[in-house]
Amino acid sequence: MKKTVSMIAEGGVCVALAIALSFVKIPIGVNFGGFGGSIDLVMVPLVVFALRWGAGWGMLAGLVFGTIKFFLGGSAIDIVSIIFDYSVAYAFVGLAGLFRKAKGAGRPIGAFFGCLGRFAIHFISGFTVYARWMPKEFMGMAMTSKYVYSLLYNGTYMLPNTILCVLVIALLAKPMDKLEERRSS
Repeated sequence: MKKTVSMIAEGGVCVALAIALSFVKIPIGVNFGGFGGSIDLVMVPLVVFALRWGAGWGMLAGLVFGTIKFFLGGSAIDIVSIIFDYSVAYAFVGLAGLFRKAKGAGRPIGAFFGCLGRFAIHFISGFTVYARWMPKEFMGMAMTSKYVYSLLYNGTYMLPNTILCVLVIALLAKPMDKLEERRSS
């Protein structure tokens, strides 16, 4: 029971921290106007939680965060885009928890996997939900494929976010290892 209470409390703190971090961002995208995402640290607390408690609990925390994030100022075109781009996309960050037993360098690999999960959902949303708004030209290239458009569009913000998240988790790997050692003793 004590372990469950600790986990739920830690999950709440990580979700709250991710929400706070969602307000500290660098908007990027088309003409740097914010259309297309932003660079931020919101995935870091979600990845930390997933690495500590596993993929299932990590995905639940991501789902909670993504849903709350939408209601705190997200934008969407319909219910499907809300589900894909907020709830499910952030839930997939919890896949980092598949590397729960990893130590040291395995933690940033877990972070990368969680970020890749989020990117995959945004990519799917891009070529299904948002394909009808594909411009004729994007980033100086003629757009003829909704898949290429989705890859480029989502890559403009997910690649920097992934790099940032993996680097921060790499810096936190040793302290997380020490915390795990203390928790298991």
